[in-house]
Amino acid sequence: MAAPGDVYERELKYLLTGDPGTVTKMVKTCDDEETSAYCSTMDHPFMVIRAAGSLGVDLVALRWDFSFPVEVKSSENDILYLSKSERLRDQAVRMLDECDRCHVIPIYAYRLKGVRGDPWRIFTLPSESKLIGRIQMLRDRIPKVEITKGGNFVLRWSDGMKLSDLLAFVGQASDPGEGTIADTAAYEED
Repeated sequence: MAAPGDVYERELKYLLTGDPGTVTKMVKTCDDEETSAYCSTMDHPFMVIRAAGSLGVDLVALRWDFSFPVEVKSSENDILYLSKSERLRDQAVRMLDECDRCHVIPIYAYRLKGVRGDPWRIFTLPSESKLIGRIQMLRDRIPKVEITKGGNFVLRWSDGMKLSDLLAFVGQASDPGEGTIADTAAYEED
């Protein structure tokens, strides 16, 4: 039998890859905006790879314009303390260090159980790493994981970005090769 978290890792994987059955099931209690954003993954899917546990991430989402490692968390509580366990805290620190080194966005996807509408919230770890273009704009939009005065990591579900909002943002990209207004402006600045 699969570990409890595996169910939500698979759900997120299939949502990001635009699996019609998973998307249809997810949007049953979503509003029109959330539904539209989730359905956009069928036209603009990610390739999602389940990562080995030693990497400190559960999934790696890849697409022509955005790619990021994802650590999946789920709970019945709307506040999740990552520092309850030294292993979880060390995992967050390792993930941040690796992402800063490689200039990618570390993503925490937090699924609250028993919620109607979009149950997923997205966070990133605070970082000073230099990013360029749309990936920097994306990082600026994603709420940061709270770090307490004692250096503990906290996910407050209500403070996160809806997964559907993230999908709406990344879904605004046109098909590869066509370019977008934002892409054109970025190239003109260089």
